[in-house]
Amino acid sequence: MTWNSFLFFALPALALWAGGAWTAWKKRPLPTYLLTLAGLLVYFAFILGLWISLERPPLRTMGETRLWYAFFLPTAGLIVYSRWRYPWILAFSTLLAGVFTTINLVNPDIHNKTLMPALQSPWFAPHVIVYMFAYAMLGAAALMAAYLLWFKKDATTDHELDICDNLVHVGWAFMTVGILFGALWAKEAWGHYWAWDPKETWAAATWFAYLAYIHLRLRTDRHRRVALWGLLLSFVLLQMCWWGINYLPSAQGTSVHTYNMG
Repeated sequence: MTWNSFLFFALPALALWAGGAWTAWKKRPLPTYLLTLAGLLVYFAFILGLWISLERPPLRTMGETRLWYAFFLPTAGLIVYSRWRYPWILAFSTLLAGVFTTINLVNPDIHNKTLMPALQSPWFAPHVIVYMFAYAMLGAAALMAAYLLWFKKDATTDHELDICDNLVHVGWAFMTVGILFGALWAKEAWGHYWAWDPKETWAAATWFAYLAYIHLRLRTDRHRRVALWGLLLSFVLLQMCWWGINYLPSAQGTSVHTYNMG
């Protein structure tokens, strides 16, 4: 399996996800589940085939992590739909998955099979996969926050805020596990759990930002819009943690977490 085959998996998967989103709007749960799950299976078939072809987890490059993010977005959307029956979440997750898929079709970031010694740790794959799922859940929370801020405004209900809260709780928990996996990986690869590398610094800032949102929502039900704006700010920090650091001068040539293009 190579990136040349990606188109033949990506387009059917996106079509199936779009079909699932359409049936969700039509209030037809069974076709929604079947179509969305079928799309996930098709997309994951490519990930698995690429994994076998590369003889390593496809997690090294930015293109490879976009691949996982595009997979986990509809997964998170389906979880939200299953729990709260919000049909728009599948439409948004499909749209975003389409954006990341399109970027990968145009610029797949093709590299060779080999991994640098530090990435050959058994903690590498679980660390990145757990993080990608956390990013997808927190992305869904950001979408919900944007919806409440710009469309619902003062009509926001406790139930809708609880959706944001639950998504953040799950995403933050997976982020915490990802950080722990990363610390174990760092100890094995570089001899220390934490070194305040630029990536680690932004990861800590993101973790504390979401923790602040959780504490604000637990301590008071007031300042709802402030909390929602804080949730969007946290998502901006998350983007810096994921890919923004690649463009920071402080990370160039010094960060072990930047995506090497060679």
